[in-house]
Amino acid sequence: MNSPYLSVRGLQAGYGRAQVLFDISFDVQPGEVVTLLGRNGMGRSTTIKCLFGMLPCSAGEIRLAGERVDRRAPHRIARAGLALVPEGRQVFSDLTVEENLVATARPQRAAGTGWSLGRVYELFPRLQERRGNLGSQLSGGEQQMLAIGRALMTNPRLVVLDEATEGLAPIIRDEIWRTLRRLKGEGLALIVIDKNVGRLLDLADRHYMIEKGRIVWSGDSANLRAQPTLVHQYLGV
Repeated sequence: MNSPYLSVRGLQAGYGRAQVLFDISFDVQPGEVVTLLGRNGMGRSTTIKCLFGMLPCSAGEIRLAGERVDRRAPHRIARAGLALVPEGRQVFSDLTVEENLVATARPQRAAGTGWSLGRVYELFPRLQERRGNLGSQLSGGEQQMLAIGRALMTNPRLVVLDEATEGLAPIIRDEIWRTLRRLKGEGLALIVIDKNVGRLLDLADRHYMIEKGRIVWSGDSANLRAQPTLVHQYLGV
């Protein structure tokens, strides 16, 4: 197996005196799709905040392509190739679709490769149709497309999607899952948090279950399918 693009080891973090993460360790290989599974409040979102420098780690380390980044500012982590599609989408409501896409865009890593405005519009034709509309004028599904497109415009090596399909209409959810499968096919590494375990089993290479700030199980989709009691025990579904 190749060296992981993302390596998290012994991560601990919390809010004030309340410790939330006790010992989080996982890897993401180049081009791999990984999920973080668990009930609300178990530490998934706190882990994501640590990855992006939005919450300091009290112990442990985070490395991207072998370089330690857990003490870097968020903008420097983004420059290293990590991109976030946040829960709730968080598009710029007073900017147009096109302004949202170019606001944080970064150059392609090699000539003729990567993501450009044209490629994002090809991925999401609806965004091209609405390119002059403000973020506040978009539907929830269009905002999610915009949030994904905005992340891709940073030309990342790994995209983290927090609650990728929450609150979306079924037809839009289907489009988002198709999009994630296409991104996987193009070799982009993904971390996906979502409540639809069935879809995650079809998409992801490996899964990590978080319970009370610790990784309590990890394995591939075949292993998870073979142990349905784990889903009931740790996900409560």
